[in-house]
Amino acid sequence: MSLINPADTVERQNEKLLQIARSLMRRVEQKNEQSGLAYQQFERAALLETQVRERTRELERTLDLLQDSNARLEIANIETETARSNLTEAIETISEGFALFDTDDRLVLSNSRFCRDLLDIEADLLAGLPFEDYVSLISGSRFLELPDGVSRDEWATLRIQRHGDEHVVFNVALIWDRWLQVSEHRTSRGGTVILQTDVTEIIRMERQERDKMRDHQAEILQATLDHLNQGVCIFDHNQLLVGWNKKMDGMLAPPRRRAAIGMAFSTLMDRLRDDLDFHDGFDAEHLRKWADHSIRRRPMAFEVSRGGNQVFNVFAQEMPDRGFVISFTDVTAEREAARALYEMNEFLERRVRDRTEKLGEALSEAERANASKSRFVAAASHDLLQPLSAAKLFVSSLPDKVDNPEALEVIAKTETALAGAEQIIEALLDISRLDAGKAVFNVQPLSLSQIFAPLRDELTPLAAAKGIKLRIVNSDLRVRSDPGYLRRIVQNLVSNAIRYTETGRVVVGVRRAGTSARIEVWDTGRGIPEIDQIDIFKEFKRLDATNSEAGLGLGLAIVERACMGLGHSLNLWSEPGTGSCFTVMLPLEKSKQDPQTHSADSSPHAHKDLNGLLLMLVENDPQLANAISMMIESQGASVIHAQNASEALALLDEIELVPDAMLLDYQLGPGQTGTELYEEVSKTHANVPTAIISANRTKELKDACKRLALPLLKKPICKDALSVFLEQIPMAQPATRYTPRLLRGDEHPN
Repeated sequence: MSLINPADTVERQNEKLLQIARSLMRRVEQKNEQSGLAYQQFERAALLETQVRERTRELERTLDLLQDSNARLEIANIETETARSNLTEAIETISEGFALFDTDDRLVLSNSRFCRDLLDIEADLLAGLPFEDYVSLISGSRFLELPDGVSRDEWATLRIQRHGDEHVVFNVALIWDRWLQVSEHRTSRGGTVILQTDVTEIIRMERQERDKMRDHQAEILQATLDHLNQGVCIFDHNQLLVGWNKKMDGMLAPPRRRAAIGMAFSTLMDRLRDDLDFHDGFDAEHLRKWADHSIRRRPMAFEVSRGGNQVFNVFAQEMPDRGFVISFTDVTAEREAARALYEMNEFLERRVRDRTEKLGEALSEAERANASKSRFVAAASHDLLQPLSAAKLFVSSLPDKVDNPEALEVIAKTETALAGAEQIIEALLDISRLDAGKAVFNVQPLSLSQIFAPLRDELTPLAAAKGIKLRIVNSDLRVRSDPGYLRRIVQNLVSNAIRYTETGRVVVGVRRAGTSARIEVWDTGRGIPEIDQIDIFKEFKRLDATNSEAGLGLGLAIVERACMGLGHSLNLWSEPGTGSCFTVMLPLEKSKQDPQTHSADSSPHAHKDLNGLLLMLVENDPQLANAISMMIESQGASVIHAQNASEALALLDEIELVPDAMLLDYQLGPGQTGTELYEEVSKTHANVPTAIISANRTKELKDACKRLALPLLKKPICKDALSVFLEQIPMAQPATRYTPRLLRGDEHPN
């Protein structure tokens, strides 16, 4: 229990404390015998007085703080009232209806324009009103005009659902043709601001403009329909006629437009039934059923005629509003033209049949004449060869009896002329046999070396006499063909290349292409223009008629007929100014060692047959090169060896063939390395399978091989690793037209 009342003022408390102190002093003076106890009480009183004095000071400070807080609170209240007043005045100045709902969706404040047009609920919009109650008041207002088919409860439910969106804008229709645009916006604290804008005038103006535009579009649509070449009738979703164009008046002469507008489709059909005749089993009932169809109508086309002299193509199609459009196109002229064309076609067919019969008779006569010509040429050629052979024997015996040099020269020219005549007669004989279909082909297995070796000996002097280098690359591939005709084919192609090549070279080689062998005859002659590449295979056709050495133009004709009879594909590539290449495809003869004939139980470790492939080896170590060559050649492939990069490039230019694979030593002495040589060769001969051989173990070489996607075979070379590379070499595929590089740029003939 306290000696003083805390509720008393400070002055009253001090007064009580002084009175207590005086009372205590009197007690001390009256009882001397208790001086010790009195002194202690005095000390307590003095201490108590000190505490009271400190407490008084604290109370005074607290009172000062309380008075300061009250003053600031009063200022804040004044500022709040001022801000609220300013906010109220601000939202009142807004020309739109304004309302603010807090985070609990309760109305905080609104201006006088908010829901001003809804007079029956304006008084209920008080602070603290929940948003759902606000929506309920709006949906129940008699001033709200609901959309067609929407109840007040449905409108309120939809409004509550849209309230959950982040941003809401929509129009609300009121009675008396008034409109409000309502928009909701979220505040940063989760509250909602609703703005109501009167857009009545805007909507009325838009409606007026839309009506004007609709009227204008209707005028444009009518003008467009009137300018169409087709008659058009338009029906609405109730099958009532809403319009047609002027073309209809001239086509079907329907009732006057004003009287017909609004006429039902069935009534119009009844009026036109007697004027129209439907074609191809189609009738008015089909069209009526199509118009009455309850689901989506498919477009429909048919033809009708009127009066027996007019034909109309009718097209009916549904519109998006379930109405439909029917168009009438006058096709009378087209049908008349089609009828006339049909009659003309019948007439022409009769004439074609008559002419075909006559041509068949003429063809039979031509075939008989051609057969007679072939028999005559064959007989004449056979009969001419005997005296020609005798003349050759007589002439060949003259040099032993004549010593005059001029006479000997005449005898030599005579022998040459007789040999040329003999070749021409033999060519004519071959042509006649091939044309008559009496040529007998003895197809059998044979080695191409049997064909190439004699031709090399026979034609090399002929090429040397013209200063042309002839190179025939030998091949051990075995093919199936007629030896005599195949030799004649290759001989004619090579002779023709030598005859039309002025300078440069002629190269003959073979490539393996899958199950076939492709003989290629390249030359650096003048080339053959594309327009002439078909005519050169005709008899007696020569591109250079002034060339006395060109012959009669029978060589390529024999080649084409012989290839056709043997089933060998003959192809030509040529570029004027560069040269030509003739190719002949022959089937390979399958041997027991051919991988394609191996049985299923063959050893999985058997080496791949590389027969016919050409590999280039660039290795500066002779002993290693011999060892690698022996191994590769033991599997049937051919190896061309070069000791360095420059020799390899020169060799490729000389043989003018792209090798099927390359084995390149990395260190080739002075000059290019193996990888540099590969990059040089790839510029002109891309995609040649290549492997690098090296004893180098450095990272730089490994990275270079990785960059170029080349396998690296380390020395000493493992036989199995080399075999793996050889087995991955793809076989050449057959090609019918290709353009490889013939010569270096500085060796073109022109």
